[in-house]
Amino acid sequence: MKTKFIFLTGGVLSSVGKGVTAAALGRLLTERGYKVAIQKLDPYINVDPGTMSPYQHGEVFVLDDGAETDLDLGHYERFIDTSLNQVCNVTTGQVYEEVIMRERRGDYLGGTIQVIPHITDVIKRRIRLVPKTTGAEIVLVEVGGTVGDIESLPFLEAFRQMRGDLGKKNSFYIHVTWLPFIGATGELKTKPTQHSVRELRSIGISPDMIIARSDHPVPEELRDKIALFCDVDLQAVVPMETTDILYNIPLILEDAAVGEFISDRMKLKKRQDPDWKSWRKMVTAMREQKPTVNVALVGKYVELQDAYMSVREALQHAGTENGVEVKITWIHSSKLEKDKELSLLEAVDGIVVPGGFGERGIEGKINAIRYARIQQVPYLGLCLGMQVMVIELARYHFGEEGANSTEFNPSTPHPVIDLMPDQRDITDKGGTMRLGLYPCQLQSGTIAAEAYQEDLVQERHRHRFEFNNAYRDELSKAGMVFSGLSPDGNLVEIAELKDHPFMLGTQFHPEFLSRPYRAHPLFASFIKAVIKHAGR
Repeated sequence: MKTKFIFLTGGVLSSVGKGVTAAALGRLLTERGYKVAIQKLDPYINVDPGTMSPYQHGEVFVLDDGAETDLDLGHYERFIDTSLNQVCNVTTGQVYEEVIMRERRGDYLGGTIQVIPHITDVIKRRIRLVPKTTGAEIVLVEVGGTVGDIESLPFLEAFRQMRGDLGKKNSFYIHVTWLPFIGATGELKTKPTQHSVRELRSIGISPDMIIARSDHPVPEELRDKIALFCDVDLQAVVPMETTDILYNIPLILEDAAVGEFISDRMKLKKRQDPDWKSWRKMVTAMREQKPTVNVALVGKYVELQDAYMSVREALQHAGTENGVEVKITWIHSSKLEKDKELSLLEAVDGIVVPGGFGERGIEGKINAIRYARIQQVPYLGLCLGMQVMVIELARYHFGEEGANSTEFNPSTPHPVIDLMPDQRDITDKGGTMRLGLYPCQLQSGTIAAEAYQEDLVQERHRHRFEFNNAYRDELSKAGMVFSGLSPDGNLVEIAELKDHPFMLGTQFHPEFLSRPYRAHPLFASFIKAVIKHAGR
């Protein structure tokens, strides 16, 4: 069939939930038997989020091919269970970089370079690359930000042009908007939505559907009003009240007959009836009252929890699979640099130290790991979390505080973590780390091998430093087990500790491959250890 495109825009305010909505719509179509891919267009001028602060952008989500992308791609993959690729995240920086490079080569034959058609042509070409590289039959395309932002205008213009290129039955426009609640009068207001749609129309786009987000139930008369003033079918005004479970959103859309409406409008030939039994069972399991375990997430960016979006979701997936509710205690690692603050860890049943960069808060993470090792508290370290686990054990083994990573102390006497050899001469920061999917050979008889129940696994990486092999023998004497190695044996991918119920660190990021209906094996195994430690 000819590729169908669904375009999503946002109105009234940002962070309204376009990304999760796109992911949920993708699930609706996947359940109907179509091959779906989702693309995020980001209006910022950075080439990718790889060099952006987590406080600015939240988590950087890494794909199989090593692309550093927006965290919404994590939502996409978790919902549609499809590995996306680098063409599924496009930024203004990438678009302008391509146009300028082509101009420098003389590709435009001396012509004047303009937003229309040169910038918009590149945007459209990159949108069309998605079905070519993924084989998708239906592509959902989300543009970041809000209608009215000057940064997103070229993307919206490309959307407008594509309806003429594709035709009405092959294109569908969804506007996700917000209904503010006025507490003084107890009313939801539609006027901001009306203005947002008017702004969208002034660009030349008339939405086929409006998804009205709200923290309160949306009365039927408000749906009538939105349909009337925004000129959309009543059935195409879809109330989306804030839900307690993220994964309930596809069910809300299904119950609102959104799948049928889109199928009818886009003339989709029926493949199969959606089967939501397992998905509803999963959501029900997430909602059920369960025993609670308390896991401390010790990080540097805990003020913005989006910086650890995939870790948070992976813990929830593992909790659901093990029949417990995982309560996350967010602890800023700098607070643990004073010994008296370690009391924050006394009430937790497990400790996770996620990835990060830079020296700030490192000593607090090391103190948390020392606490986990001595008190026999289950511990899971992710990327940097593995590296600081190695540093902590080295300090204990050598009896001195000098052991470190050369990232934090270039003149350390014991550089147990050091730059990868192929990173030593690199000066550019963007897109130059070890990125993407790499194989890991598991060592039999280890916690990791027991968790995976496989010999060889593939995991996603994002790091510049690694375990220094000069210390393998010495740290083996201290009780460290190198349970996951690169197939050639040169790189340590997983390290764990003997004589501990669960103390394991990974050089890669297992959270990127966790799914709501298929928890990542290491997270599932970690939560099992947490449950045992808690006596649940």
